Amino acid sequence: MGEVVGPRLYCCYKCRNHVSLHDDIISKAFQGRHGRAFLFSHAMNIVVGVKEDRHLMTGLHTVADISCADCNEVLGWKYERAYEASQKYKEGKFIFEKSKIVKENW
Repeated sequence: MGEVVGPRLYCCYKCRNHVSLHDDIISKAFQGRHGRAFLFSHAMNIVVGVKEDRHLMTGLHTVADISCADCNEVLGWKYERAYEASQKYKEGKFIFEKSKIVKENW
C-alpha cells in the first residue's frame, strides 16, 4: 500500500492552516490587491471581517476581508453582495490572493 493521499489543499502561507480545497476553485483569472487571485466556492478556518462597499474592477461590491483563523493574516475577501446582474455569481464566494496561499498534498 502506498501512502494515503488526502485532498489537495490550499493553506495559509504563514502558518499552514488549511483554508480551502483545490476542488472548490471556480476561477484562477481574478485580480487581487497584490496580483493574481483565485475565486473559491468555499473556505475553511477563516474569520470574515466587517462588510464594506468597495469599487472593484468589475463594479461596486459589498465585501468583507477574510483572515486566517490561526494567525490572523488577511488572505483575501468574501463577496457578500454584487450590485450588477452579471456579477451576482460571486455572491457568497471567496477570493484568496495567490501570494497568500500555498499548496499541500500535490
